[in-house]
Amino acid sequence: MGGVIMPENNVMVTNKKIWAEQYMENIRNSDDPLVKYRGRRAITDIKDMLVTSVEFYADKTAFLEKSKATKKYEPITYKEAFDDVNGLGTALIAGGFKGKKISVCGDNSYKWAVTYLAVVCGVGVIVPLDKELSAGELKQLVQMGEISCVITDKKHLNDFAKMKADGDTTLEAVVSMEALESTAEVLAYKDLVEAGKNMVACGDRSYLDAEIDNDEMSIILFTSGTTGVSKGVMLSHKNIVSNVMSMCSLVHLNEDEIFFSFLPLHHTYECTCGFLTPIYCGLTIAYCEGLKYIVKNLSEVSPTVFLGVPAVFESLYKKIWQGVRKKGKEGTLKKVIRVNRTTKKFKLNIGNLFLKDIHALFGGRLRIAISGGAAINPDVIQGLRDFGLNAFQGYGLTEASPIGALNPDTRPKNASIGRRIPNGDIAIANKGDDGIGEIIIKGDNIMLGYYKRPDLTAEVIKDGWFYTGDLGYIDEEGYVFITGRAKNVIITKNGKNVYPEELENYLSNIPFIAESMVWERESEDGEDTIIVASIRVDSDAMTEKFGDIYMSDEEIVSELWKEVDKINEELPFFKRIKAIVLRKEEFEKNSTKKIKRFAEGNKN
Repeated sequence: MGGVIMPENNVMVTNKKIWAEQYMENIRNSDDPLVKYRGRRAITDIKDMLVTSVEFYADKTAFLEKSKATKKYEPITYKEAFDDVNGLGTALIAGGFKGKKISVCGDNSYKWAVTYLAVVCGVGVIVPLDKELSAGELKQLVQMGEISCVITDKKHLNDFAKMKADGDTTLEAVVSMEALESTAEVLAYKDLVEAGKNMVACGDRSYLDAEIDNDEMSIILFTSGTTGVSKGVMLSHKNIVSNVMSMCSLVHLNEDEIFFSFLPLHHTYECTCGFLTPIYCGLTIAYCEGLKYIVKNLSEVSPTVFLGVPAVFESLYKKIWQGVRKKGKEGTLKKVIRVNRTTKKFKLNIGNLFLKDIHALFGGRLRIAISGGAAINPDVIQGLRDFGLNAFQGYGLTEASPIGALNPDTRPKNASIGRRIPNGDIAIANKGDDGIGEIIIKGDNIMLGYYKRPDLTAEVIKDGWFYTGDLGYIDEEGYVFITGRAKNVIITKNGKNVYPEELENYLSNIPFIAESMVWERESEDGEDTIIVASIRVDSDAMTEKFGDIYMSDEEIVSELWKEVDKINEELPFFKRIKAIVLRKEEFEKNSTKKIKRFAEGNKN
């Protein structure tokens, strides 16, 4: 007698649950003593995560956003957000977008978050786009991603409306986040949400009952890179939720945490770690109004968790010390730091007590500061820890959803990008005699591949391992240290390897250097490699050090050489900086503030 054949969707649901429970069971039973937090729930996909969070935290504040009317941060509960997600999702299905690719483009906002969740939890494939791109670049991505609908804020509304009107893309609809009413050319976001809510109230369950296959492509993220070549990274629900569960086993998050969201949401670092992770844990997300409002918004919302990139943390750290020196309190602060380092050994953190002015810059309640996106100067991490913050770094790539390694919050190493995450693996391929090789990672967080580029996918995924292109080594305790990017390595004429990032870290310790980029050129006779540092100085720091006097470029370079020579004295000859280029303008960067290393203009 034959067995009962389960419907296909029932098999899928069962398999998802088995996977999720096993994933969490592995975390709970981990033999790694640094996996400290093992009590979170298993989740099968982003929809399961959202639905269960609403069940647990319905009346809790999910989002804080500045109201244009009141000029104050206004709360939005989990239940209110869930209703908006269901309304928008239902309307999009009714509009014929089931199974299609839908983009969201705009500043970090509540409507951005609702759009992402609505699409990914039952409509189709979400394709977040970089709001800093030009109209031409956006059109190229719309064509590459075969986008059917774009939900956008006002910055690019006209650009997308023109694309639709021109009729030479797959774009069928443009939705405005700000429009008060729909027109033939542009739909209003608020109209869609209201219409969808009415359909749900009338019994439409097309969206509510939509099943999620957690192995299918549900997200396409176009990598910004530093080379100008975009690739569409295909991610599944399993990729994302596995990363969320793993992160929460290494970082302790209290029930009252407030995440401060200012990194662009279209990047997977902010999206997974600063958006979906707090939703999973029932926490609150406060949206920054923009980079120039960071300090103001921090004081208004008093966040407890701050995710940033090295450029942001390094800039804030330098500005703090500049302010301290201006007040003549450098010596006092250094004494407090020395005492704090001693008391921390006895689990007493006096930083919060004696460094209130510094903590006030972050809103007064900041507890956790996590740096990602690139390796950070370890002195900055130590400096933030000296101020009483639990600061550490992680390592990620879009292709890893993004976390590939993360420092445990109980025992981070300042110079390390972290250890392997639970249920994941990390190794070094093609090691040299110095133990340095390419960092490779494996796990449920690794992407499905590059959209419509199996050739490029095959180049980076081999036998289940993702080859990151980053170089580094692993110490005896399993901590990973990054030395540079494989494509950035300078190979000198005598075959020696120079890692630009290492030299840039040294340069960042010079107080009056704002930013730098190290590169190489041939000597005039073609027989030697000249290591060059392009440097932009910090004018405020220069004034602080040398007084309010005019300095010619030659005089500035002369002062730079005094500092660079000190660095060179500690380096082997082949690594030494032999030329300085003084820059007036900021380096060209991508939207995560990484310098575009191969942009020709950045070498001048």
